[in-house]
Amino acid sequence: MAAEAAARVGAQVDVFDAMPSVGRKFLLAGKGGLNLTHSETFDRFVARYGGRRDRIEPMLRRFGADQLRDWAAGLGIATFIGSSGRVFPAEMKAAPLLRAWLHRLRAQGVRFHMRHRCTALERGEDGMAMLRFATPGGEHTVSSRAVVLALGGASWPRLGSDGAWADWLSALGVPVAPLRPSNCGFDVPEPGWTDHFRSRFAGHPMKNVALAMPGFAQPGEFVVTATGVEGSLVYAASAAIRDAIASHGHAVVQVDLLPQRDAAFVAAEVARPRGSRSLATHLKSRLGIDGVKAALLHELLPRDVFADAARLAAAIKSLPLTLSRARPIEEAISTAGGVPFEAMDDGLMLNALPGVFCAGEMLDWEAPTGGYLLTACFASGQVAGEAAAARVIPAV
Repeated sequence: MAAEAAARVGAQVDVFDAMPSVGRKFLLAGKGGLNLTHSETFDRFVARYGGRRDRIEPMLRRFGADQLRDWAAGLGIATFIGSSGRVFPAEMKAAPLLRAWLHRLRAQGVRFHMRHRCTALERGEDGMAMLRFATPGGEHTVSSRAVVLALGGASWPRLGSDGAWADWLSALGVPVAPLRPSNCGFDVPEPGWTDHFRSRFAGHPMKNVALAMPGFAQPGEFVVTATGVEGSLVYAASAAIRDAIASHGHAVVQVDLLPQRDAAFVAAEVARPRGSRSLATHLKSRLGIDGVKAALLHELLPRDVFADAARLAAAIKSLPLTLSRARPIEEAISTAGGVPFEAMDDGLMLNALPGVFCAGEMLDWEAPTGGYLLTACFASGQVAGEAAAARVIPAV
């Protein structure tokens, strides 16, 4: 996106990529249907960026959800709004969009250099920035008056974003907040799930539930894993869970197994006489609790709770789930941490390195899944590309 913004105003742009082909992570994002952006109101949209809303909002006002859909349409890619409000390409694929985009970039004169892994950034002479690349043909050095770094976070390193840039930027006086997993799964404390629960229910979805903890409350669904939990609802809560673990060594999330029913209704149904029926049959027939939901109750509650209707009903509405650690950062969908906005000007140029700009996930911000990640990456690329071009072509 930075390349397109700069090329559009006449700058000569060269893109250096560590991978053999362009857009590997973009294609991965589209594996299950490319969620480009979200259709909710602007105020709700920008609220998804939490404490970084003040820095992300101006970029989204210039290039937000509507502009992104128009941009895709300009590439011949129609989009539609799904039932959840998320926006997808009509074909639900990333590859057609990427092909059309690369064709247009090449027509604009953008030159691509593959298998060029950046290993260092150095201060050059006369205001130039010097980049060193490892290539199949040996080391290659490039100097430029304007460089945009879009090096990603540290999730999915096999696609190129390994976070190695943090060390060499830090060595040049650029502050870098530690990279942490975001939109990730979490493990339960040792010794983990019981063998019975893990073998029977790992991979099962927990549908129509809600999670709550300080700073977070939302309905949705998640998935039980062999070591803990993951999935869209857990990803949405990941920042709050991760920060609680950092502060207290663990996080306790309250799981509401029946968010569509109030506590009084659940209490009345659990206390209703069941005659000769088993408790399992009673909970299934009266409240629809069976399968993985019933199993999670047995996994997390002491045996004596099942003999106390009031305590059991309370647990159904607020079942405490303790989580002890995030899954490894390389498994995360995205990362938090990186270059803070305070280290850059409004054009995303580094204060410590004039002529060097940063964009995308290497900036210190995070957002839930739902199109928010890609939209802010596009928007920051637009800002950095325009500012870089203005440095090279003063009239821009």
